[in-house]
Amino acid sequence: MDPGADYRQRLEFWRGRIASLDRVHFSIANGRLVVAVAFAVVLWMATVRGTASAVWPVLLGVAFAVLVVIHALVLNRIDRARRAERLYTRGLDRLAGRWIGAGRDGAAFLGEHLYARDLDIFGRGSVFELLNTAKTEAGEAVLAAWLSAGASLEEVRARQAAVAELRTRAGFREDVGVLAAESEVSATGALATWARRPAAGLTRIAASAFGACGLTTIAFVWLVYQQVLDTRWLLLWLVVEAAVVFFWRAEVRRALLGIAMPDRDLALLSDLIARIEMEPFAAPCHAVLRSSLFTEGVPPSHRIAQLRRLVSWLDSTRNQLFMPFAYALLLPQLLAAAIDRWHRQYGSAVVEWLRVVGELEALSALGTYAFEHPLDPFPVLVEVGSVLDAEGVGHPLMREESVVRNEVRLGGDGGPRLVVISGSNMSGKSTLLRAVGVNVVLALAGAPVRAARLTLSTLVIGATLRVEDSLHEGRSRFYAEILKIHAVVTAARQVPLLFLLDEILHGTNSYDRRIGAEAIVRALVSCGAIGFITTHDLALTELPSTLGTVAANMHFEDRLEDGKMVFDYTMRPGVVEHSNALALMRAIGLNV
Repeated sequence: MDPGADYRQRLEFWRGRIASLDRVHFSIANGRLVVAVAFAVVLWMATVRGTASAVWPVLLGVAFAVLVVIHALVLNRIDRARRAERLYTRGLDRLAGRWIGAGRDGAAFLGEHLYARDLDIFGRGSVFELLNTAKTEAGEAVLAAWLSAGASLEEVRARQAAVAELRTRAGFREDVGVLAAESEVSATGALATWARRPAAGLTRIAASAFGACGLTTIAFVWLVYQQVLDTRWLLLWLVVEAAVVFFWRAEVRRALLGIAMPDRDLALLSDLIARIEMEPFAAPCHAVLRSSLFTEGVPPSHRIAQLRRLVSWLDSTRNQLFMPFAYALLLPQLLAAAIDRWHRQYGSAVVEWLRVVGELEALSALGTYAFEHPLDPFPVLVEVGSVLDAEGVGHPLMREESVVRNEVRLGGDGGPRLVVISGSNMSGKSTLLRAVGVNVVLALAGAPVRAARLTLSTLVIGATLRVEDSLHEGRSRFYAEILKIHAVVTAARQVPLLFLLDEILHGTNSYDRRIGAEAIVRALVSCGAIGFITTHDLALTELPSTLGTVAANMHFEDRLEDGKMVFDYTMRPGVVEHSNALALMRAIGLNV
């Protein structure tokens, strides 16, 4: 089914559902008002005038309580329906190319990396922002890890099967997508950090002591209230109780360290795990992940729900009105002991649960992308050599109708290991490199690719498409570029590599550039790497004649029509025959 038509149909359904629930909401709200007024009138008549039975205020009070409960359920359904509405509205926005800046972009994952900044993997308008539908930090971290480093061929094939299955599971993807508002993400990182810590060591003796102290306090209060004991005995007991608290203060502090997660975070995680537990997956990857969730046959969603209740109760003890009573009864200490017991029993399993949740969320994100791009195929993976062979390759971050497709071939039988791409400004050289790089990233993450066909081997990418100088670090752009190239060459000596070197060494003179570029590409090719370099310097187009059959020239060109530069963004064999720098300068009004 066409993804746009499917989303519009679902959006129409949920908008109708919202309208229906809104009518119910207003009816119940009005009903509550009527019952409340009737309750006040009948209560006055029963207590002041004595003209009504006392049964009527009770019945109306019960009716009001029932309406409150029903109203809360309706409001929850309205909230879920509005989240579903936003889910499909955002899906339509992605299909229309209006997704940039609308989601979490993963900028926190940016760092020193061989290609992430160059290929717009993270940040505003990035691959991560386009793909990310995760509702937990664990899911975002797994998706970021998959986009930052390719997997083995076996793992990629397993992911492809899982993504293909999730492409058809619209109900599962919807249920996961509406668990929280668009900007809400469960802070599972804090939970994982807490779970990895050793338990605090609050034994049963400590828990029993806390419970006994609380009961004794209640007994003393009752005896003082009945005037059996003097108030001084209660004060003396509270001193003893304080000594008990002081004795186990370190263990209580350790038990609660790092577990101050909001109730919403644990609720979201519990609901997400429960939904995963319900889904009858068929793909082997999903089946393995789902089986990893269960600890001694007990659903982990129940265990997370237990922890959620304990944390919620602990948070309630901090209420200013309730706090004096809670601390007098040692409720925080009792809850700390219960949380520590939970930690001892299930803490070691939490990291595994979060791993499974993270991987399934990442697979669901790729499944959503696969559903929204039904014409994008999964790549064919080969195990031998360094190979990249693509027909109709385009940039995945561009709208499909505006993409110009090209063919690229590197390595394999008879393919060049190096392609030198020449061309004028704005002709499409850098975009082609990014298109190739992003498709390789998607392919090795387990996602479909923007191409008619793509065959590739396992490759690590090294790119220099976005090199910047740094005043703070005292680096010129040229120095930053050669440092990045050094990192790329170093990586090529260790793993099969695809290099994407844009405008190589353009910060130096033509003579030095020619010598340096030849040395660099010789080093890369001798290591078995394959890749592209782009250049304005036609001297570098002589490299294929120097290197022989391992290298080839390709180019992009432009033409002048009615005083305007026209680009077709199609890559052709050979060397570009003219440049357009002067024409572009004149086009914007520079007198050259």
